[in-house]
Parts: sequence; C-alpha cells; structure tokens
Amino acid sequence: MILDERNEFADALTIATATGRALHGDVIDLGVARDIGNGEPLYLVISIDTAVTSAGAATVDFELVSDAQAAIAVDGTATIHASTGAIGKATLVAGYTRVLALPMEGAVYERYLGVITNVGTAALTAGKANAFLTHDVTRWKAYDSPSQDSV
Repeated sequence: MILDERNEFADALTIATATGRALHGDVIDLGVARDIGNGEPLYLVISIDTAVTSAGAATVDFELVSDAQAAIAVDGTATIHASTGAIGKATLVAGYTRVLALPMEGAVYERYLGVITNVGTAALTAGKANAFLTHDVTRWKAYDSPSQDSV
C-alpha cells in the first residue's frame, strides 16, 4: 500500500474524547478543482494504533466528511461521504483496520476533506488511530501453516 503524507489525516493520533462529534487530525484542502482521485478508485483507511478504552460501552463512528470551511463543522452540517457506522470499543483493538471505498461518480466534495469521530454511549479514556487516503489497499493476509497430517 502506498501512503502519501499529504493524504494522511492522522498518524497515531489520540481519539480519547467525550461523547459526541470531533474533528480527528488534519484536513485536506482539495483546492478549486476538487478532482479527488482523478477518476481512479480511492479508499479511506482507518486503523487502530493503540486499543480504545472506556469506562462504559463506548462506540466510535468514523466519518469522511467535506465542508466549505477548513474548520470542518462537527454539528452534523458537513457533508458525509463515507461512514464506518458505530463500532464497539471491544472491536477497536491495536491492528484493527477498516477500509471504505470513497464514492466517486456523481459525488460532490466540498473544498475541505476530513475525518470526524462520533463517540457514542460513553467517553473514550484511551486509544489512537491512523486515517489516510490511498489508491491501493493491501489485502494480503497471513494464514496458519497446514498441519503435517493434512499434507
């Protein structure tokens, strides 16, 4: 997978926060053209660097949003392009990764692009996440060796 620093929203950035919506990391200025992906598929990758903890049954929804202002609105008025849906804290362990394909054809992106975390049920006490855009997603997976009995 190729990672471009300019397409990175967060690098091991804390997501420990109270319930509600918060802008997570950097914002990408799409400029005037807004030709995101240049006609090729583009993916948002969210990966957990440090396990998420909470005193309660917390959930996190990661949203890729765009807005006309660099200080992307967290009041629900920013345009949501992709969302993970609420993910329970027990799932958000180190190494957990979620990949979302960005809507391309017919999608209208505003000038500034960012990631919002929407924490539900209970505040997060710890946890760090990475978030970035990429054209190619690593889909390699390691499997256990077959036992000698099955060979």
